[in-house]
Amino acid sequence: MNIEKDKILLEGLAKNDKAAVEAIYKDNFNMVQSFILNNNGSTDDARDIFQEAMIVLYEKSRVANFSLHCQLKTYIYSVCRRLWLKRLQQLNRFTGQVESLEEVVPVEEELENHEKLNADFMMMEQAMSKIGEPCKSLLEAYYIQKKHMQEIAEGFGYTNADNAKTQKYKCLMRLKKLFFAQYKNGQ
Repeated sequence: MNIEKDKILLEGLAKNDKAAVEAIYKDNFNMVQSFILNNNGSTDDARDIFQEAMIVLYEKSRVANFSLHCQLKTYIYSVCRRLWLKRLQQLNRFTGQVESLEEVVPVEEELENHEKLNADFMMMEQAMSKIGEPCKSLLEAYYIQKKHMQEIAEGFGYTNADNAKTQKYKCLMRLKKLFFAQYKNGQ
């Protein structure tokens, strides 16, 4: 937790310092985007909500006696979360009460879970980059592009869908092995 860095960023934001605004964006946008994408939103929704949160933060930073009682990241996440849940409620996509949500899931706990998940995704990306071809393309075709086994068999030159399925299984086991080797080493 770098309170001094957060303080400098807030002071920069209050003065409309472009570098401070860009640093806040760079450090926090992906976290907010992930939350919104995982909760019935789009990238455009994430941009809108993040922009609203930046306005809130800007206005707060200009008040002389404003001081953060948590990390800047936690504050931004909390504001974005409230704004997004309020928007979902207005669109009738969310039925809970926004005000009572803090009691159900403390923001710090949710942020911690999000950061852990993010770290796991980064390790999975590293494992995917090490797996090599044709495994990488085959797994992406199946899990990301959502292609059917027959389509994959034809595209990769396998004799039938069952052979493609067997190869996908072998690739998945290889990926799992790479991922857990990294996970164990804490990389």
